[in-house]
Amino acid sequence: MGRAGCCYRGAERLASPPRVPRLRPLLVLLLALCYGAHRGGHCQVATPQCRIQKCTTDFVSLTSHLTPALDGFDVEFCKALRSYSACTQRTAKSCRGNLVFHSAVLGISDLMTQRNCSRDGPTSSTHPEMQSEPCNYHSRTQHAHIHPHTHPHTHPHTHPHTHTHTPPVYLFCGLFGDPHLRTFKDSFQTCKVEGAWPLIDNDYLSVQVTNVPVVTGSSATATNKITVIFKPFEECTDQRVYQAVTDDLPAAFVDGTVSSGAPDHNLNGNNGDSTGKVQALWISEHSPGHHVELHADYIGVTVIVRQLGRYLTLAVRIPEEMAHAYDATQDLQLCLNGCPTSERIDRGGHLSLPLPLPPPALGLQLQQPHGQGQSSHTHSHTAPYSAPQGFSMEGARARCREQLEVQDIYFHSCVFDLLTTGDANFTAAAFSALKDMESLHPQRERWTIYPPSSAHTSQPITWLLLLTLCVLG
Repeated sequence: MGRAGCCYRGAERLASPPRVPRLRPLLVLLLALCYGAHRGGHCQVATPQCRIQKCTTDFVSLTSHLTPALDGFDVEFCKALRSYSACTQRTAKSCRGNLVFHSAVLGISDLMTQRNCSRDGPTSSTHPEMQSEPCNYHSRTQHAHIHPHTHPHTHPHTHPHTHTHTPPVYLFCGLFGDPHLRTFKDSFQTCKVEGAWPLIDNDYLSVQVTNVPVVTGSSATATNKITVIFKPFEECTDQRVYQAVTDDLPAAFVDGTVSSGAPDHNLNGNNGDSTGKVQALWISEHSPGHHVELHADYIGVTVIVRQLGRYLTLAVRIPEEMAHAYDATQDLQLCLNGCPTSERIDRGGHLSLPLPLPPPALGLQLQQPHGQGQSSHTHSHTAPYSAPQGFSMEGARARCREQLEVQDIYFHSCVFDLLTTGDANFTAAAFSALKDMESLHPQRERWTIYPPSSAHTSQPITWLLLLTLCVLG
C-alpha cells in the first residue's frame, strides 16, 4: 500500500479541479503523472508494455505553448486532450492495474468536463512543430521557446532552429499629449519634435508621426498625423500603409482594404465554435472616428491609434527581435533612442536651465480659477489657435484626478498639458494612453513611473509648474 500510495496522493489532488484556478488542473496533472512516472524506485510506474509515460510526454509537448490568451485556446486544448485520451485507450490493456494510468484517465475526464470538450472530434498531431503557422509570429516562435509556466525540457521533435529556452520579449512605446513619449526602455520624455519624425523604422515596420504647435507662442506640440507602413513579408503580406489625420481616423488602409494575407488561424467564438479565419494583417475599429487597432500577427505587432479632441495618440507593442532589425541608416527612431537632446523640453523631470520667474501676465493667468471646465470644452476645437483657457494649478490637478487616481507620470503629464493648453481633452488623452499601456505593456511591474522630483517630496508638481512656465515663456 505504501508504494502505491505516493502516486495516489497526486491522483487525489487531480480529482478536485473546482478548487484550483483554470489552468491548475493541467499543472497538477503534469506533476502527478510526470513526477510519479519518473520515481521508479518509489512508485508504481508503467511497464515497457504500458506506454502511459509516452502518452503524457506527448500531451506535454502539445500543450506547453498554450495559454488562455491565445486565439483558439479551448479548441487546441480539447484536441490535445482527445489525443491524450486516445493514447490511453491504446495502452489500456497493458496498463491494467497501473495507478499512474488510472490517474491520467480520471484527470483527462475532469479536464474535458471543465473545458466542455466533446469526446468525438479532431485530435492534435503528436508532432506539434509541424503545425507552425508561418504567418503567425507566436506560432513560429513558440517552437523555439518553452512556456515559462512549464519546466524546461527537450524532446526528440524539437524545432531545428531552437536556440533559447525563454519566451519572446515584447517592447512597448507610446506617444500622447504635448507630446509625451514612453520609449522601449520605459524612458518617459516630453519633447517638441515639431514636424514629421520616425517613431519606429526597421525591416518590418515604419511608424511616423507629425506634430504641430498647440498654442501660439509655445514650443509644445501635439500629434495630428500618424503613418504606419507594414513592409512586405515573405508570403504573408505585401506592403500596406495606414494613415490617420485629425478628423479622419479610417478603419482601412490607404488602398481601401481592411486586411492582407491569407488567413492563418481560426478565430473562435465564446462557445469554441469557429467564426472564421483571421488574416495575417487586419484592422479592427473599436469606436468609429476615435479608436482603431492594427494587428500584424505575422510579426507580432499591435498598434492602437486614437483621436481625442483635436489630436492623436499612439501605442505600439512589438517583439524585441523585430524592433532591433534595422541598420545604421535607421538609427533615428524616437521609440528606440528617445528624442534628440535639442528636442527635449524636460531633462528627466528636471530643468537644465536656471529656474525662471513666472512672467507677471502669465502668472496672473495661471492663478485665475477655471469655471467648471466649461471654457476648455467650448474651445477644444480651436485650442491650436488660441491661448490657454486659464486652468489654475488646483483646477488642473482636480480635473486630472477625475480619471487618473495614481499621481504617476501620466497624471503629471495631464496637469502639464492642461496648464499649457487649457484643453481638457488632454485629460482623456492621458487616461487612454495609460489604459493602452496597461493592455500592451508586457511587464506589469514596470507600468508605473513617477517623476524623479516627486518620488519623495511633499510638493510633487513643482517641477511641472516650472516646466510649464518655461515652455510658455
